[in-house]
Amino acid sequence: ETTKQLSIFNGHKYYVMSVKYGSGMTCGSRHTILSGSHDKSVRLWDIRSGQQTQVFNGHIDTVMCVEYSPFAIKNASDVISSNVVCSGSLDNTIRFWDVRSNKSELYLIKGDGKEEGRVYCLKFVSLKKKVSDNEQNLNDECGIYLYYGLHNGSICVWE
Repeated sequence: ETTKQLSIFNGHKYYVMSVKYGSGMTCGSRHTILSGSHDKSVRLWDIRSGQQTQVFNGHIDTVMCVEYSPFAIKNASDVISSNVVCSGSLDNTIRFWDVRSNKSELYLIKGDGKEEGRVYCLKFVSLKKKVSDNEQNLNDECGIYLYYGLHNGSICVWE
């Protein structure tokens, strides 16, 4: 059986460093992809239409990694899905963006400005703790952690 190219998403000016698929009800749709590029931008795409739906600018160096965040910013209506994405860059920052608006970032984690602080990869992890109570096991959510890898070989963890 042969494979064939189904579509192309055009918009970045330079090479794309990271692509993530929005599984589940991330960002209000199961049909999105998120990309980060050497052009310093983060872009959200609708898979069905092939159209770019948002562009997030703010990084001053290559965006190395992108991730759908498990967080939701609430507004007047009830939020049933995540609406926050995040990006890591060689500019020593991790930025959080609201997918409902392409304005400035929601939150910024900033390194010390040295080359060692360049962010190469990131991942959200939901950790649970197991509590034993008279032979009954209860699973309690412990929290969501952000792990990210740096230029100097370190892995940092934020809660």
